[in-house]
Amino acid sequence: MKNPIAERIADFLRNHPPFMSLGLEELIIISNHSQVVYLEKNQVLFKFDDQPHSYFYVVRDGAVGLSITADEKELLIDECDEGDIIGIRPFFAKDNYLMNAVAREESLLYAIPIAFFEKYVFANVAVSKFLLESFASNTRNPYNDEDKGKLATENIRYHNDENVFQYFKPIKHTENPITATKNATVKEIAEVMVKYKIGSIIIEKNQLPIGIITDKDLRYKIATGIFSIDDTADCIMSKPVITVGANNSVAEVQLQMMQLGIGHLCVTSDGTPQSKIIGIISEHDVFTSQANNPGVLLKQTKRAKNAEELKSIRKNLTHLIQNALNENIPIAHISKIVAEINTVITKRAIDLAITKMDQKPPADFAWINIGSQGRKEQLLMTDQDNALLFADVSPDNYDGVKNYFLQLAFYVTEMLSTVGYELCPAEMMASNTLWCKSVTEWKRQYDSWINNPGIEGILMCSIFFDYDFVYGTKELVDDITITILKNIENNQVFFAYLGADALKNLPPLGFFKNFIIEKDGEHKDNFDVKGRGLMPLIDAARLLCLSNKITGANNTILRYKELSALEPQNAAIYDACAEAFSILQKFRTKEGFASNSGGRYLDLSKLSKLDKLKLKNAFNPINDVQEIIRTRFQLTYFT
Repeated sequence: MKNPIAERIADFLRNHPPFMSLGLEELIIISNHSQVVYLEKNQVLFKFDDQPHSYFYVVRDGAVGLSITADEKELLIDECDEGDIIGIRPFFAKDNYLMNAVAREESLLYAIPIAFFEKYVFANVAVSKFLLESFASNTRNPYNDEDKGKLATENIRYHNDENVFQYFKPIKHTENPITATKNATVKEIAEVMVKYKIGSIIIEKNQLPIGIITDKDLRYKIATGIFSIDDTADCIMSKPVITVGANNSVAEVQLQMMQLGIGHLCVTSDGTPQSKIIGIISEHDVFTSQANNPGVLLKQTKRAKNAEELKSIRKNLTHLIQNALNENIPIAHISKIVAEINTVITKRAIDLAITKMDQKPPADFAWINIGSQGRKEQLLMTDQDNALLFADVSPDNYDGVKNYFLQLAFYVTEMLSTVGYELCPAEMMASNTLWCKSVTEWKRQYDSWINNPGIEGILMCSIFFDYDFVYGTKELVDDITITILKNIENNQVFFAYLGADALKNLPPLGFFKNFIIEKDGEHKDNFDVKGRGLMPLIDAARLLCLSNKITGANNTILRYKELSALEPQNAAIYDACAEAFSILQKFRTKEGFASNSGGRYLDLSKLSKLDKLKLKNAFNPINDVQEIIRTRFQLTYFT
């Protein structure tokens, strides 16, 4: 007898991926095993850290919000509506849900049993690919052009490449695995596993795999009394051994383990059982291969208990950056991820520092990053630049409040130093009394910089216009922004000085289009990519955004995009500047990793002809944007 409910479910599913890749008869069978779930508005489907359900869900009608809790606030990450899939995590990960799923209106969902649907996943390449890409990017529908590239992790959306490259890169395997022969006793094998603290051992003959024994075999075959510990390995080993080659991706390995219901794969020289054993891959290897996943790093950061744990996270972040560069992920996307994790590391350091203090903060305060951190462009482990603002207090309480925040800032900067962010040699840090001030003092400071902009003052203050709110009371920072905008109104003198500073570094090519290199000193004959390439673009973007009163865009690339939208007549120049900045930043980042330095100086002799051409082409927009500055601020004679 026909089931009209199942037919309605199948008729709906056939119009949405990945179900459209299945035949109608298959969909009818799946629908017969599915359930209809009704959710009232605000009803919870599952919560963060809940154990995985035995079903995954497809939204039929209504809307279900996906959210996380951060800083005691509920943050909506995504909203799933008709045809969107929710809760596929149990297919791929054996841990709990990472988000809350709550109905935002009355909703109908189709609940499809995971155990039953698995066979269709493994039998249909299109279905498995869809679900893998959805899981790898945390995207509800990776084939939806409207949402293409939206990646929901802990508290931010990223372009899907940032996470997918982690998931589809080659997995690292354990080399030189411990092996035994089939005549070894179970007791001997167990003793070896205990000695080397391993969960499996490959049984070999002439260096070829013939079986494998795991903890599971010992539990189910020995502990239950089915076999004796004096029996030989060939009695309890699992066979045949499933083998793979050395270059399989994380996704391929995880899918194969799921399909076969196993937790270990033997790596052989050509991927077959007829070749030499060279390694082993366990479920633990799959997990650790994803340890540099941005969402995982964010989660670990929020749970870190000390500076050493934060240091380990920052080390993993460095690996993530290197992998991203190797995979040619756009530098702008890498910067977004790194900036978010750097910010969360700083937030956690402040939380830990407050815990270390004898009392809670005596007044509202705000921590800001300045310079490259404020612009969210710190990819390398360079020094830290930050400042602290605290709310105005009575004169009687001022000294005590300021001393508290200086001590707090000292703990934070020292902790960040342990993590790997070196202390600023110029002491432009919140632990310096000069950069730990009340809001009124900061207003006076900016008033002085803007209205008395002697060239020395400009050199000092320019990075303080690249600030990013990190922690505390944002309204304090907003108050400073209002003060800045008020003071720069029609302030021709200020813009003249800032313009002159922006023009101090001309395009770094000589008359014959040769690179202008350092003439002497430690870096003689090297090219200063930061000072001669990046800084002119940074300075120009800062100046032009200030003059246009563009707020909330401190990142250089984002600044040029804002300028491009605001001034269509100059859009081509600003877009070229953004692209040039990306190219130069990538050169610097690669050099920093290669030489374990700040990446500022390039040895041109080591660059290929093509790289030199890319570098030269990146300098062309500098001349164009500087010409805009000369004309706009009438600096022909000033400079």
